[in-house]
Amino acid sequence: MSDPQEPASGPLTPAFREPAFPGPAPVSQESPFQGATSQAAVSGEPESPPPLVVVDGANVVGSVPDGWWRDRAGAASRLRDALAPVAAAGLAGMPGPVEVLLVVEGRARDIPQAPGGVRVERASGSGDDKIIELVRREHGARPIVVVTADRGLRDRAVALGAEVRAPSAVPRSAR
Repeated sequence: MSDPQEPASGPLTPAFREPAFPGPAPVSQESPFQGATSQAAVSGEPESPPPLVVVDGANVVGSVPDGWWRDRAGAASRLRDALAPVAAAGLAGMPGPVEVLLVVEGRARDIPQAPGGVRVERASGSGDDKIIELVRREHGARPIVVVTADRGLRDRAVALGAEVRAPSAVPRSAR
C-alpha cells in the first residue's frame, strides 16, 4: 500500500511538488493601491484631469486691507507662493492634487511664474472675464472652484456650473 503523504509516482515523477502559482491577485475596488489611475490604465480609458481651482487674484489680495495697494505685484507674488500647498493638498472637501490658476490683472500682470504648482494666468483686460473664459473652457471636463468674493463674478461662475468659495478658503501668505 502507498503512503498517503506521497503522491503516486512513476519512474520519472519527482518526489516533490512545485508550489502552485496562485495567479494574479484579483482587482479590488477597496485597495488603497489600486485607485483611479490604475483602473484607467487597465481599462485603457484616459485619466480625468484634476479639479481646477481658479483664484481671483485681485479680489483675494484685496479682501484684507494690509497695504497691498502700495505693491500690487508684490502682494500677488506672495499670494502665488501661498497657494503652492493648495496644489498638492487641495481645499476643504476637495482633496489634492488640484490644478491652481491664479488670475492676475493690471499692475500685478507682470509677476513671474514660479515653481510650486500654481500657474499664473495674465488677464489682458478684466480679470473677471478671464476667469469666466477659463471656466467656460473647462466646463464639464472636471470640477471647478472659483475663489472670489465678487458677487457678479460669483453669479456668472455658478451659472456655468462652477462652485464658488470665499477668499478665506485659501491661504493669503506663505508662512
